[in-house]
Amino acid sequence: MNDFKQFLLRGNVVDLAVGVVIGAAFGTVVTALVKDFITPLVAAFAGKPDFSAIHFTVNNSVFGVGDFLNAVISFVLVALAVFFFVIKPINYLVARSRKEPPPDPTTMKCAECLSEIPVGAKRCAFCTSTVTAR
Repeated sequence: MNDFKQFLLRGNVVDLAVGVVIGAAFGTVVTALVKDFITPLVAAFAGKPDFSAIHFTVNNSVFGVGDFLNAVISFVLVALAVFFFVIKPINYLVARSRKEPPPDPTTMKCAECLSEIPVGAKRCAFCTSTVTAR
């Protein structure tokens, strides 16, 4: 029982549970947006008051094309919202946090005169002192 408690209280499980709940609520909001705003707006141009009323019948089987269109529009809106409000900001933050490693130094300071000399030099070009490799 103790192992099960540790499993449930791990950060990943709690984060996933919160994500699922927020995702479901977000999906409900987007579905309502599609049903109450987008569908009537598009239907105003198509001449139908609601997509859910669009259907056809084959051998007494009713195919609800309008419900499918509502679901497709809802999916596209959810995908766009996730992309622009989750994926893009996270990619931006990850790109900002990645720092290029500093380039290998090509020069060093002479111990005698503190002039900049190439790393592979054996003598300083300014004071002619012998330089030890670092």
